[in-house]
Amino acid sequence: MRNFYFLKVPAGFSKKVYLYIACAALIFASMEVFLKIAGVSLDPFQITFLRFLFGGLVLLPFAVKEYMALPKGVLTFRLWLTLASLGAILAANITFFQFGVNFSNASTTAVIFCINPVFTMSFAHLLTADDKLNRWKILALALFVTGLIFMIRPWDIQEGNTIRGVIFTVVSSALFGLFTVIGGKTLNRLGVFNQTTICFFIGALILLLFLLSTGRPVFEGAAANLGLVLYFGAVVTGVGYLFFFLAMKHSNASTTSVTFFLKPVIAPVFAVAILGETITYNMYIGIALILAASYIMTFRAKHT
Repeated sequence: MRNFYFLKVPAGFSKKVYLYIACAALIFASMEVFLKIAGVSLDPFQITFLRFLFGGLVLLPFAVKEYMALPKGVLTFRLWLTLASLGAILAANITFFQFGVNFSNASTTAVIFCINPVFTMSFAHLLTADDKLNRWKILALALFVTGLIFMIRPWDIQEGNTIRGVIFTVVSSALFGLFTVIGGKTLNRLGVFNQTTICFFIGALILLLFLLSTGRPVFEGAAANLGLVLYFGAVVTGVGYLFFFLAMKHSNASTTSVTFFLKPVIAPVFAVAILGETITYNMYIGIALILAASYIMTFRAKHT
């Protein structure tokens, strides 16, 4: 089994793997709700910058320890260029995601974003020679698209959702798929904590330059919304990814992907309880179809 972290991966999975997955799923599922609340008083680009900044700071100690175990000279100029590209893609991804949250219901955004495996599959098919389409992947693609149609319900768009918000979320999901495919080529060389932390800080730098050049707020308003900033920055983007990576360290990628099976189920509960959103019949159908497609992509398509 590949060692994704700086400690030796045990032969069997421990019970704490399920604790890590449950914690990551709960934190990730609450993300859209609190980002929507924050979007009322903070600039979308500012929110993304703060997410990168605080998330990177939380992961930094783990990245430093992981880096100490790497061979010298691993960070070549070419690798830095790749990381810069990944940071830019991630910055665009999270910014589009924030706009998706702002212009759609939190529950809708949470579920639609979970179609990112179909984009990962598509980019992998286009960019790699060893990851081609098969009948399971085609079935998953069909289920994803059908689930997306039910989530959007274009024949009668649900109150709180907009076509603009859906487009932003789909673009965000596509960018995350592209990030996953490109990042997968360098992940084993750097480790998950190193690569993610570096990309977070590069994304923060890109967003900081954009905020300063356009006269948008950087930290203004953050103090008045400190609780929200700490939650979506340190907790969601930092601690959430920490639990996710710890689950991966003690298991494998397929087991850890259960996190994203749980999110579409849990996120609407947060949206209903905190924001008072309504879950309609089409959302239940969409969630079921997307979950089925995710299962096929994780446990069937890759082993055919």
